[in-house]
Amino acid sequence: MTTTTPLAPKPGQLPGGRRRFTAARPAAGFAAAALVLFAVAPLALSDFRLGLLAKYLCTAMVAVGICLAWGRGGLLTLGQGVFFGLGGYAMAMHLKIADAGPGNLPDFMQLYGTATELPWWWRPFANPVFAIAATFLLPMAVAAILGSFVFRRRVKGAYFAILSQALAAAFAIWLVGQQATTGGTNGLTDIQGFFGYDLNDPVNQRMVYFVIAAALLLLIALARQLMHSRYGELLVAVRDSEERVRFLGYDPANVKLVAYVAAAGMAGLAGALFVPAVGIISPALVGIVPSIELVIGAAVGGRASLTGAVLGAIGVAWARTALSEEFPAAWTYFQGLLFIVALAFLPGGLASLAATAKRRRANRGLAGGTS
Repeated sequence: MTTTTPLAPKPGQLPGGRRRFTAARPAAGFAAAALVLFAVAPLALSDFRLGLLAKYLCTAMVAVGICLAWGRGGLLTLGQGVFFGLGGYAMAMHLKIADAGPGNLPDFMQLYGTATELPWWWRPFANPVFAIAATFLLPMAVAAILGSFVFRRRVKGAYFAILSQALAAAFAIWLVGQQATTGGTNGLTDIQGFFGYDLNDPVNQRMVYFVIAAALLLLIALARQLMHSRYGELLVAVRDSEERVRFLGYDPANVKLVAYVAAAGMAGLAGALFVPAVGIISPALVGIVPSIELVIGAAVGGRASLTGAVLGAIGVAWARTALSEEFPAAWTYFQGLLFIVALAFLPGGLASLAATAKRRRANRGLAGGTS
């Protein structure tokens, strides 16, 4: 009887073929991203282009939450514009109060309204701590209420997507109808300061960009931790076989609710940082069309991949800015076609191209070996 000695792992490998450097890849990716965002981009881009990049990074922050909820949990969230808007309006309300000064009303209230003092629901936003907390806690609270109602009644699939889209439409219509307190169609505009810093100063605009870039990396780290944790595995199990998870003793409603609430908080934070970057928040940025645009970016890049979703969101946002200037009437149709093509022919997005090509090469190799 002969015995075989197990092959020793090659240098740089662990038993089972796993490489020692696998655990270091995320850290290297974060280091590369930080280098690009904090060093390369500020040096290579003008102040105007850097401001545009800051806006694109805000959409990427929403895409991180979409990747968690949709890519990992199967929740097609077509209403992220609601949570983006809640965070944006919470921040803008505080900044408008600060711009007006103590005892004064924001400029649009003096123009459109008849009130002599701030509405009662505006007053808490004069406190900067309350306003900052509200930018992500308020969207999370709304998502928790809505999610509890929806998931416990086992609403899912297309019905959930339509319901979330209807919520976005209702929110935009409500904002338009409250002109005296929300600015109506125009929204909250002409925001001049950001916690004591003048936003007309390019130096302060760069500071806002760095804050947004840091927030994006923080959200990516948080989402990655959730996706690779035990909870992330449970979320995938709920997506693939909800009834089996329920049979094992877990409540799928609670599992999906956590992902939905986390995605809402990320969208709210993105909306809050969008306000100082752009200087405006309006119903046009929170309705059905913006919500779909946010999902398109994640779908094109790869909704199951954090890197793909982030780069896809940035790429689609950039293309929208660049191409809409040349084709203002046709860009919306192109965007819809892009979404349909991505879902129909490349469900995994651009991030899946490498894996698809590798799988096809492997299949060809197996076919060649058996012939």
